[in-house]
Amino acid sequence: MLTEGNAVSKDIHLTKFPRIPLLDFARGIALIAMAIFHFAFDLEMFGVVRRGFINQPEWVYFARGIAGSFLFMVGFSLFLANVHGTNWKLWGVRFAKIAGAAALITIATWFATPDTFIFFGILHSITFASVAGLLFVRFPWWLNIIIALGIYAMRFLARTPMLDDPLWWWTGLSAFTPNSSDYVPVFPWFAIVLLGIAAAQLATSKGAIEQLAKPKLDGTTSGILRFLGCNSLIFYLLHQPIIIGLLYSALWLFGRI
Repeated sequence: MLTEGNAVSKDIHLTKFPRIPLLDFARGIALIAMAIFHFAFDLEMFGVVRRGFINQPEWVYFARGIAGSFLFMVGFSLFLANVHGTNWKLWGVRFAKIAGAAALITIATWFATPDTFIFFGILHSITFASVAGLLFVRFPWWLNIIIALGIYAMRFLARTPMLDDPLWWWTGLSAFTPNSSDYVPVFPWFAIVLLGIAAAQLATSKGAIEQLAKPKLDGTTSGILRFLGCNSLIFYLLHQPIIIGLLYSALWLFGRI
């Protein structure tokens, strides 16, 4: 089966992939969902809704679904972008932007909310995946799925007090869960990146990538969502300051602050 998987990878290497508007569209939807969650988070922060509002199961699973969708698309896109060979200049520029944004988020939240600052959130997880994911792009799809299942299982089977030092919190294998407003550790979340890579490999081997690229999604709403999806990092960095600013202004205007 390894021989078969390598043969598939060789065929894939010779195929040029078109840009997939559907991916940008899906990423745009995920960004809007993220903004909705953060708006709810801000409502609780300002005391508009009761404390613990976003800790309700529906909000918790909503947030996890958003993070998972981002990481799945990271894996899917990582395969398409690198299976022909990695353009290290473009990869380096993208990596520097994401890593820089992740560092900015850590610094900003350290000062704004030191008790729950973000030390390994979604951007940090994507930064890690941008490096580690390259190791799996040429693995057979079935092996990536097996490894993904192993990574997911380790989150529950391999947690240990030996990794309770903050130096290891990024792994997700500490015996306790650190307090952070956005915590997306390698175990189990990198598993979803690998599932995204495997899905892209399967779609390519079945000739489905060209089909996925066919819908142009040229409508107004679709165009806006695609635009957001193409500029996801900018949206991520700007949406919270804008939401907080507008919410604070509205509460001040109505005498709630």
